[in-house]
Amino acid sequence: MRMMRAIRHIGIVVSNMKRSLEFYQDILGLKVVKDYEEKGEYIDKILDLSGVKLRIIKLKADDETIIELLEYISHPQKATNIRQIYDIGCSHIAFTVDDVDKEHRRLSKNGVKFNSPPYVSPDKYAKVAFCHDPDDVLIELVEVIT
Repeated sequence: MRMMRAIRHIGIVVSNMKRSLEFYQDILGLKVVKDYEEKGEYIDKILDLSGVKLRIIKLKADDETIIELLEYISHPQKATNIRQIYDIGCSHIAFTVDDVDKEHRRLSKNGVKFNSPPYVSPDKYAKVAFCHDPDDVLIELVEVIT
């Protein structure tokens, strides 16, 4: 018997919802499917916190994958250090794209920071580039080329 059937969503805590929404919706092209605030006993209990109030925006990719942006109004945080790709924990989110060179040019024109230009993997399977969202979450763009 399988326990996990599918990935339901990927949650990303953001420092500024407007700025993050501009990135994920306007620049990456994900579609908003839900925008709401959550507070009360339920959210306090499941997060093991008190007085939680947060804004949640759910965005959908073409393949139905959901990215959930969470802005903690009640517990705002500032990043104390930039995460490195090798840090323990979730390291990045990968999106499949049709043309990584085209996306690299388009996103760069929109001020998105990249680690490097796109490179072909040693096995010639994919062309890959890593960029950063407004809170320096790493985003991997992958074009399958074989």
